[in-house]
Amino acid sequence: MEFSIKIGNPEKQRNDCLIVGVFENKKLSASAELIDVASGNAISAVIKAGDMSGDLAATLLMHQLPNVMAKRVLLVGLGKQSEFGVKQYLKAIRAAVKALPKVAKEAGFYLTELPVTGMTVQEKTAQIAEIILDATYQINALKSKKAEAIALKKVAIFVEKAQEAEAKTALAQGLAIAEGVRMAKDLGNLPGNVCTPTYLGKQAKQLSKDYGFKVEVLDKAQIEKLGMGAFLGVAQGSDEPMRLIVLQHQKGKKEQKPIALVGKGITFDTGGISLKPGSEMDEMKYDMCGAASVLGTFKAIGELDLPINAVGIIPTCDNMPSGKALKPGDIVTSMSGQTIEVLNTDAEGRLVLCDALTYAEKFEPSTVVDVATLTGACVIALGHHASAVYSSQDALAAELIAAGEAAHDRAWHMPLWDDYQPQLDSNFADMANIGGRAGGSITAACFLSRFTKKYDWAHLDIAGTAWKSGKAKGGTGRPVPLLTTFLIKRAANH
Repeated sequence: MEFSIKIGNPEKQRNDCLIVGVFENKKLSASAELIDVASGNAISAVIKAGDMSGDLAATLLMHQLPNVMAKRVLLVGLGKQSEFGVKQYLKAIRAAVKALPKVAKEAGFYLTELPVTGMTVQEKTAQIAEIILDATYQINALKSKKAEAIALKKVAIFVEKAQEAEAKTALAQGLAIAEGVRMAKDLGNLPGNVCTPTYLGKQAKQLSKDYGFKVEVLDKAQIEKLGMGAFLGVAQGSDEPMRLIVLQHQKGKKEQKPIALVGKGITFDTGGISLKPGSEMDEMKYDMCGAASVLGTFKAIGELDLPINAVGIIPTCDNMPSGKALKPGDIVTSMSGQTIEVLNTDAEGRLVLCDALTYAEKFEPSTVVDVATLTGACVIALGHHASAVYSSQDALAAELIAAGEAAHDRAWHMPLWDDYQPQLDSNFADMANIGGRAGGSITAACFLSRFTKKYDWAHLDIAGTAWKSGKAKGGTGRPVPLLTTFLIKRAANH
């Protein structure tokens, strides 16, 4: 799909379909008014007749309006003007995309002109691109009969002349984020027999070819040499070979310390010997969405050629029950030298992450952010709307949350107080890998914090936001928008 920034009056645009807004009180957006005047009040007539209410997300397609060069005009309802904000703007865009006629090959959006408190023209432009690509996303990889190809090939986003340069920059960022989101979705939606640790390694190598990243894909023998006993313990129950994937984007100043993103890559999680219930276990193919989001973020920053130094670290394996698998009560020695009593083999994500977090020290990072579908407890705490942010550095947590707000990929700061640490006490090792049901997402973060003393660190628990269940089952690509926006802002401040 080809996107462009354009300038010009709507009635003069040759296009398959133009999109303009209508408020609930029959108030037309500026572009809708221009079309209405040119067409002899054609829009006003359908509103007066009751065919278009202006209710939020309502749509009406009009054809061949007099003195209007576009073949069609799509009216999208904006709701009450006094209540029109970010949420309403995003909903209106999505409704417009869904209502585009299937035969339309070109579309022109006149929606950046809408006044939205808290959104710049740049943000409005980027969101149009991101929502279009999200709303038209298709899962086709393994279907013998592919979904019908989308006709839409060209999208023009119209802005004022003075906004053109900024809008072009915003469009590039929006498209890069959308490409990263699509990659994360594609990887998450693949089944565990396709998207294996080896497959993720191949995807990382392809990214390195496409964008010039430095890449390493370490195998079991190399991981053993590093002394990653916790990671090895999780992988030992599976016949699928484990991998440690390391990507480096080195476009910042030489003296600039990198930001490291660490992504949990459990390509299928049965729970191991602590076997999960069978219901909905198929969704445990999504337990590698942390890894997928790191790869997706690297695709986005590669597209932008972002002037920053970044490292991506992905420990990836399956968690399977077998005669070789970890047993409850087993004790493993992490790369840091700390010992861990494995009371529950289904708390495996923190075991692979803790070794990856220790490995991150070799890059002397300024900041490390790990991303993981870590705990069901996080879903109970926050539902499916916000990812959880854990960090003892309040400024870093605030930075991530602000990036999430700007990207419309929201997160919430959770407590990481020392009060919770004693729940991880063990009689037989330095710590246990679980701390009981109470505060389960918090104690998981407390566990990880014990391996992050040498740098600024934050943990994102995305168990509630990385995918959707039910009829709309599928990966969301979150938190690629948050992470990419975080890195864009860091790059701008260096």
